[in-house]
Amino acid sequence: MKQFNVPGEYRSPLIGSIKQKRKEQDKLKKDFSPTLLDLGKLKIYLARHFGFCYGVENAIEIAFRTIEENPGKRIFLLSEMIHNPQVNADLISKGVQFLQDTKGQQLIPFETLTKEDVVIIPAFGTTLEIENVLQEKGIPTEKYNTTCPFVEKVWNRSEQIAKKGYSIVVHGKPQHEETRATFSHASYHTPTVVVNDMTETIELAKYITGEKPASDFYDAFKGRYSEGFDITKDLQKIGVVNQTTQLATDTQAISDYLKNVFIRHYQLTAANIADRFADTRDTLCYATNDNQTAVTGMLATTDADIAIVIGGYNSSNSSHLVELCEEKLTTYFIDAADKLIDDQEILHRNWRTKELSPIKNYLPEKFPLRILMTSGASCPDAVVESVIRKLAGFYNVEEQLENYIDS
Repeated sequence: MKQFNVPGEYRSPLIGSIKQKRKEQDKLKKDFSPTLLDLGKLKIYLARHFGFCYGVENAIEIAFRTIEENPGKRIFLLSEMIHNPQVNADLISKGVQFLQDTKGQQLIPFETLTKEDVVIIPAFGTTLEIENVLQEKGIPTEKYNTTCPFVEKVWNRSEQIAKKGYSIVVHGKPQHEETRATFSHASYHTPTVVVNDMTETIELAKYITGEKPASDFYDAFKGRYSEGFDITKDLQKIGVVNQTTQLATDTQAISDYLKNVFIRHYQLTAANIADRFADTRDTLCYATNDNQTAVTGMLATTDADIAIVIGGYNSSNSSHLVELCEEKLTTYFIDAADKLIDDQEILHRNWRTKELSPIKNYLPEKFPLRILMTSGASCPDAVVESVIRKLAGFYNVEEQLENYIDS
């Protein structure tokens, strides 16, 4: 896989050595067991896969290169480059300005832009409507486009099945930048609707079967369907695609549920299911799959006391890793080492309520203490190392980490 040129301060000698060694030992990525950092009093189990993915490194490389290539120019980002506070703060410190927040609310009017300005499209992609606004102003959208290739894969797959007459159901968080972009691209080609979760999927199915009156759909899914959407005919032949950072198991469950609804409602068989339901399993992101599978494998095989997930608080893929860990362990969600106040208190983010709250006595008094650890796809390895070093410092075992760094 391509090696990207990202700022050195995001790299980590410790994590880099660990990842390289695992890569050499498991070239086919079939071993999802964690890496043990045995520090005596403290044992840290690192997930097999975590941290920067291909799409994130690609976006960071393009963004920082853009800054270097355009001295003196105004440089804007449509919204956050990725959902990581350190990376976005670094870009702001170099003069980059955000045009919108993560919800799509305008921070700087598009009207103030000129063709001399540089606008970077973030890794999540953007809508066709915004692309048109930029192009009309003479601002090229291709040169500084950091859209993740795996997001574009979803768009391409949507277009392919749209040409075969399928409508699209997008599994995603309606306000997420990527979901808004995918909805825009899909709805350009075919009728499209967004579902947030299985509960909404079950409700949508009731309109497919006629269990609920068609007129109710337009209020229940307000803001979630494409212009001119006709519930009486536009869900008779569908394909399911996803926001790539959703839980893969959730997307698969939603797809399977709708598929079974179609089988029952239209009395389909294996021979003719494709007449009504498209196979879109290939739109799941490899990094999301790997990171989630690594956590699932770690939880199943490792006896631990707590879990710590590191990532941006508005990072969808990070919050899903927390969700997985919480099923088995007391789990803490932090975005940096400074949230470890000391060995008695941690600032934990509740991924459901978004509340940041201090928690006392978060480290159980036992030796050795066993901690499972992973990070989101937009979290720099350097941040993970800083968390590990701070924890090790609480137990006076930080010097033992040098044993895991290749000389």
